[in-house]
Amino acid sequence: MKLVRVSAAVLNQTPLDWNGNLAHILAAIRAAQDDGVSILCLPELCITGYGCEDAFQSPGLQRMAREVLLEIVPQARGLIVSLGLPIEYQHALFNTACLVADGRILGFVGKRFLAGDGIHYEPRWFKPWPAGRRGELDLAGRDYPLGDLHFDTGGVKIGFEICEDAWVANRPGADLARRGVDVILNPSASHFAFGKTELRHRFVLEGSRAFGVSYVYANLLGNEAGRAIYDGGALVASAGKLVAVGPRFSYADWHLTTAIIDIDATRMQQARMGSFEPRMDTAAEAAAIEAPFEFPRLQPAASSVQLAPWESGPHVKAEEFARAVGLALFDYLRKSRSNGFVVSASGGADSSAVACLVAIMVELGVGELGIDGFAKKLGHVAGLDEARTAADLVNRLLTCVYQSTKNSSQTTRDAAAGVARAIGAQFYEFDVENLVEEYIRIVSRAVGRELTWGRDDLALQNIQARARAPGVWMLANLHSALLLSTSNRSEAAVGYATMDGDTSGGLSPIAGIDKAYLREWLAWLQKEGPAGGHPIPALAAVNCQAPTAELRPAAAGQTDEADLMPYELLDAIERAAIRDKLTPLEVFQQMQPRFPRYAAVQLGEWVERFFRLWCRNQWKRERYAPSFHLDDENLDPKTWCRFPILSGGYERELAELRAYVKGLDAR
Repeated sequence: MKLVRVSAAVLNQTPLDWNGNLAHILAAIRAAQDDGVSILCLPELCITGYGCEDAFQSPGLQRMAREVLLEIVPQARGLIVSLGLPIEYQHALFNTACLVADGRILGFVGKRFLAGDGIHYEPRWFKPWPAGRRGELDLAGRDYPLGDLHFDTGGVKIGFEICEDAWVANRPGADLARRGVDVILNPSASHFAFGKTELRHRFVLEGSRAFGVSYVYANLLGNEAGRAIYDGGALVASAGKLVAVGPRFSYADWHLTTAIIDIDATRMQQARMGSFEPRMDTAAEAAAIEAPFEFPRLQPAASSVQLAPWESGPHVKAEEFARAVGLALFDYLRKSRSNGFVVSASGGADSSAVACLVAIMVELGVGELGIDGFAKKLGHVAGLDEARTAADLVNRLLTCVYQSTKNSSQTTRDAAAGVARAIGAQFYEFDVENLVEEYIRIVSRAVGRELTWGRDDLALQNIQARARAPGVWMLANLHSALLLSTSNRSEAAVGYATMDGDTSGGLSPIAGIDKAYLREWLAWLQKEGPAGGHPIPALAAVNCQAPTAELRPAAAGQTDEADLMPYELLDAIERAAIRDKLTPLEVFQQMQPRFPRYAAVQLGEWVERFFRLWCRNQWKRERYAPSFHLDDENLDPKTWCRFPILSGGYERELAELRAYVKGLDAR
């Protein structure tokens, strides 16, 4: 047996944070050295950060990345380590992994397949490295091989699939296997999305089985650049078996996932595979980059792969939502150096969810780091070191304010206060009725008439929401805190939100989640809550309500679904229309069998209402505060779903829908 200790590191990096990124890289390297690791895989573009965007095109960034690489290399003695950075070569920029062995650079591997769909824009900055091509890179006066490379280090052959390389049909791993590679390293920056971890497990396991290799997958961790969340989840597989799995959603700066692999075992698996056809040529482009390396002798060790209990339970999506957004809020808070959060608490589902997610952030963070460790990572926030309990931390970091008008109810007032009290937040109540009335008087005098609900319904609703913004912004300014917007994805789809009112904020944590699921999640949080945390029974006062903006007089009986349509239907229409790109008629035809309880005429009106509101409100989506990416149904025009601000509004398609529904009604 030829046994090798390998490790995958997850790192919480930040774009352009040279010193912070360097510190995390060196800490992981030192821990690997102390643990006797021989091969260490670090995440994609870990030196610069993955989310540098157009800053990748700065010559200064290229220079600094090389300087930091050269600082790391001499400190990587005694092990083989991959380091990700952009490299400019022949006037083009490439996403590369640099392999270092025992403090010496061996070469740079270029990423073959670039992620250019959904949240990714890699082709904007990088060029794909062509298969089979090599070059020479001048770095600090020395030439190093660059391109489609693999390496022979002390008799162990190492190759790369860099993130997207493993997600395509013609993976480079197949050719690496034919070259006799023993270990494939996959440095990744794979963002979180619901259910995505199963896909990662699949390609890592299948890669190790089909290629007859050991496969080491490393990922980023945390909220790196503002919108994308990285869940970590390092993986090591060998010969089709998972031998090590790292934790997800950790609050640590870095984490190692280590395993012992048997090189001889994977070589014999290749020999037994009928489909395996080794490359027999000796062409220079197929030859490995050779370097001496002394692998220590190891004893076999039993491996035990165990997922966290919550990852295999019945509420995985609820747990993922709580943990992903909690970690994202924590990183956003500390990386923006804000002193806490402010939430305009309405007593409804959206603001209650946002406030509870801050409390979950504290609870899960303290559960992992301890109170002192949690406070230390937020060392810029004064007074946290005096906290003795998680509730003390919540009280210092979260302020909720209920802002009433004459249309507000005691029900929502009590619900807002009850949730804030249950999670330990500071709570204030502002009466903004005088502000609303004064705005109405000013405008009435200017236009020369009295404003009435019969004639001015929308304006009278919106001024209430907008009158709440200055006070809550002022609270945020007083605390140097971050104001959290409370709009959800269902509202964003149809513009059911007041710009500069309930959309006010510097961050919109739930804009990526639909209202129907949010209500389901709140019911789970009321009764169960995340593993390692606890339920919040006070949410019962929120969950029993029909969602309402409370902007019309109480006698109007205003509810969101009466204004729009049932949320379950709205969300289904949104997925069909926006995610699946169906026409209005196709959406209607898909909705009819799914929602047979609604008459065809009513259903047709709702489908038409959705498309009209969608087109009319793109300008609002363009102005939303940054939101977290949670799934492949995001409506954020800056990262996922682009749509023209001005358009024809589907007029011809909607006429087609009306004609079809009219025909049905005539039968």
